[in-house]
Amino acid sequence: MPMTKKDKVNLLRRVELFSGVSARSLSLIADRAVDITFAPGDFIVRQGQVGTGFYLVVSGRVRVERGGEVLARLSAGEFFGELSVLDQMPRTAHVIADEPIVCLALPSWDFTKLLEQNPKITLSVLRVVARRLRAAANLPHH
Repeated sequence: MPMTKKDKVNLLRRVELFSGVSARSLSLIADRAVDITFAPGDFIVRQGQVGTGFYLVVSGRVRVERGGEVLARLSAGEFFGELSVLDQMPRTAHVIADEPIVCLALPSWDFTKLLEQNPKITLSVLRVVARRLRAAANLPHH
């Protein structure tokens, strides 16, 4: 059964990426987001392809892989795809469903429009992306 707008807003409210975003802005995001299901083994995004969407895990687990190496496992409340949507460059990794999964998906053109029209959403997204980049820069290099 598709998620209601209220369900989407409640989910978005608990996501780090949208912390500090007003209820009105969350409502705008919820209006554009669609819920999509994936079966175990499905590729949600493929490394090397230009991103056409941002994804938020509603239920289930996914793995992030590059070159056969698992880089991360994500579950409910976690998200992926924001970098490729922001810079329109190819995806840096595969994201594959480990189990049945439901995601909220936001097409890149809608995500971009929201960022252009809502500075608080943009600032929140940039802060989270900056934190992720700092964390990645501090990882040990082999």
